Amino acid sequence: MEGGTERHGKLWTWLDQRVGLKDLEKLARKKEIPVHRHTLWYYLGGMTLLLFIMQVTTGILLLLYYRPSAEEAFESIQFLMAEVQFGWLFRSLHAWAANLMIFTLFVHLFSVLLLKAYRPPREVTWFSGVALMGLAMGFGFTGYLLPWNELAYFATKVGTEITSAVPVMGPFLGRLLKGGDDVTGATLTRFYGIHVAILPAAATALIGLHLYLVQKHGMSVPPAVEGRREETRRMPFVPNFLLREIVGWLVALAVLAALAAYYPAELGRKADPFLPAPAGIKPEWYFMFMFQTLKYLPSHILGIEGEIVGILGFGLGGFFLLLIPLLDRRTARGQPSRLFTWIGIAIILYMMLFTVLGYMASATT
Repeated sequence: MEGGTERHGKLWTWLDQRVGLKDLEKLARKKEIPVHRHTLWYYLGGMTLLLFIMQVTTGILLLLYYRPSAEEAFESIQFLMAEVQFGWLFRSLHAWAANLMIFTLFVHLFSVLLLKAYRPPREVTWFSGVALMGLAMGFGFTGYLLPWNELAYFATKVGTEITSAVPVMGPFLGRLLKGGDDVTGATLTRFYGIHVAILPAAATALIGLHLYLVQKHGMSVPPAVEGRREETRRMPFVPNFLLREIVGWLVALAVLAALAAYYPAELGRKADPFLPAPAGIKPEWYFMFMFQTLKYLPSHILGIEGEIVGILGFGLGGFFLLLIPLLDRRTARGQPSRLFTWIGIAIILYMMLFTVLGYMASATT
């Protein structure tokens, strides 16, 4: 025992001299987390990060077998799921982790919005968080095509056509994504490059910035709690908060494993560009509210195509969401701001309603 303790002490000293472990330990022990009735929402950021790490880990394993070409992509996934030991499980974990990550990101983003955690000096933290939300949806969009199955092919075709309808830059962006005028093997190759190289690099940089800003400014205390007795209650990050967060991670992993085991990812039929689109083509759930909104819009609004009006509306809505810390001047001055609270609630209800309507419409067609 004494020899083991001595070796451990020498290893710690060796690493400390080269890495600065004592400084990291001091930083971790110094960090404190506010304890109040909204503390539960603090755990969502770490849970989202865990699911992103799961995405990276399972994605690397899938890369060992995936072949990014129209001729071999479907067959490589088919081989992975049928012949590789636990291949079906890792693909299912990857698919479900993506959905859970985007779900926790949505909940995290809107909890920050409703709790006014974007107040000065945390505006840049909010900007990086909204950008990460956009990247996560980009991961979902580009990854959907990679199995090169029927549903993914035609859903991507619809998505890229919507992109092409954007005024001025739309045609250029559409050709840039597709690698031509239509969804082909060149599109698959481009989506693969974006999915495994460009988006992970951008996400890693933004996550680093986001974590640094959270560390620098600490956890925001909601305005409803500020100035009250409960605001003064705090817990150490290590070990109190960290142990609680690990419990949340274990719950998330248990849910992920259960979904992957009981509802494994399906493959369907290989894409055939010469066949008509099958019935029931729909985007992933996190795009459904936009897809359904475009379906409800009339063909022309004030002489402009309804689809173009809808796309511009979503673009302006995303830009508005990004700029909320600069627009909500009352919260910045420490005053109550019910307007932006109701705006956040309205956005949540709108997204939920149109997502449900989209799935109801899909079920009846």
